[in-house]
Amino acid sequence: MGERQVLPGYCLLLPDPVVPHLNALQPALRDQFMSDMALIGDALLAVTGGVRINYAIFGNVEPALHAHIFPRDSAEPPAMRTLQPWALDWTAAPIYSESLYGDFKRRVSLELAKRRALR
Repeated sequence: MGERQVLPGYCLLLPDPVVPHLNALQPALRDQFMSDMALIGDALLAVTGGVRINYAIFGNVEPALHAHIFPRDSAEPPAMRTLQPWALDWTAAPIYSESLYGDFKRRVSLELAKRRALR
């Protein structure tokens, strides 16, 4: 889960081991990373009832491969629906805590386990 929940359910995916960028992974691990990213998106859609997932991989500031995964919701204010996540006010976003988001994280984890079992 992302440290700042700028959009409810915002997650980060990191490879193990950490590499500088996607192209530094061997092809099988690259495929696994991309598949895992989509799997997290599937789980977030199922848990949130969102309308889409925004995915982002940059690495310009933090030179370690990581993917940002943002569920988007039809209940977002109209002016916010087309904004990319970095245009939102991250300083006003709630900080992740188990007390606020622990139940959500458990539901996503269960959904991920269910979907992995179907692979």
